[in-house]
Amino acid sequence: MQEKTVVAVDAMGGDNAPGEIVRGALDAIGRRGDIKVILVGKSEAIQKELAGASYPKDQLEIAEASEVIETAEPPVMAIRKKKDSSIVVAMNLVKQKKADAFVSAGSSGAILVGGQVIVGRIRGIERAPLAPLIPTENGVSLLIDCGANVDARSSHLVQFARMGSIYMEHVVGVPNPRVAIVNIGAEEEKGNALVKETFPLLKECTDINFIGSIEARDIPSGAADVIVCEAFVGNVILKLYEGLSSTLIHVIKQGLMSTVRSKIGAALALPALKNTLKAFDATEYGGAPLLGLNGLVVKTHGSAKAKEVTNSILQCVTFKEQAINDKIKENILQIQEEKE
Repeated sequence: MQEKTVVAVDAMGGDNAPGEIVRGALDAIGRRGDIKVILVGKSEAIQKELAGASYPKDQLEIAEASEVIETAEPPVMAIRKKKDSSIVVAMNLVKQKKADAFVSAGSSGAILVGGQVIVGRIRGIERAPLAPLIPTENGVSLLIDCGANVDARSSHLVQFARMGSIYMEHVVGVPNPRVAIVNIGAEEEKGNALVKETFPLLKECTDINFIGSIEARDIPSGAADVIVCEAFVGNVILKLYEGLSSTLIHVIKQGLMSTVRSKIGAALALPALKNTLKAFDATEYGGAPLLGLNGLVVKTHGSAKAKEVTNSILQCVTFKEQAINDKIKENILQIQEEKE
């Protein structure tokens, strides 16, 4: 019998919950028979969304959670007090090994806190970074960290680089991924105190393919596979990336529809244009994993629709199949042994 990847999905998290979350879960189990989804949240609301839907009953389960952590709530307090919230209940399923992964479009703060407190960090991991895939001219790159550790230290960034390399090689399939640190110039002597301190440490790492600094303008061309930075810089890059992509798509569409001649041209170019724009659609790549934990935690956009939820669930299968957590543990253990 085929072993299933069990994914606990926060059915109540996000702007479009529970409707789009449930639809995304149904699509995921419809596409693959090796996935089981546990929808965590208010049973009545979930059942309402499932009404009339046809799906394999052995691939879907509902776990009751009577509370919801709202985005505006202080995350630490919410995780402590709302023990029966969908985020806490779902993360406990991962902690208890009843689920392999957790997916949510809910409160970013609560997910970051819950991931570290409930699921827990792998021994030896100092900080868990949030690492989304971003589209580039050559495919995708991993941006690590984009929102978890604003005040990171150099030792944290070195671990981010190592975890990012493991992820890109074994989940995305990029052999010997190129690692670069975000900087304001290509020269080694440039950058703030954190970058200057981290650069020589990354150069000394024999287990990663460190290629030096990368400027923000070179990220979209795919100049590096793993882009290392602390969360403040990473979040600015990610938000600008997303905003610019959606604005460009909107402006291109306006331009193509402006005259009769451009409309005729648009009709001819439409198939190729759709494929190109699809490659730069963030929803195609699912959510951002919180790496370095004892289980997989994936954060999707708060505004996630069904497609992004589906892709976030599907990426959990590769993560489990490639035993990413085991590989990160092995890497950390090896580094510790070398130090001793």
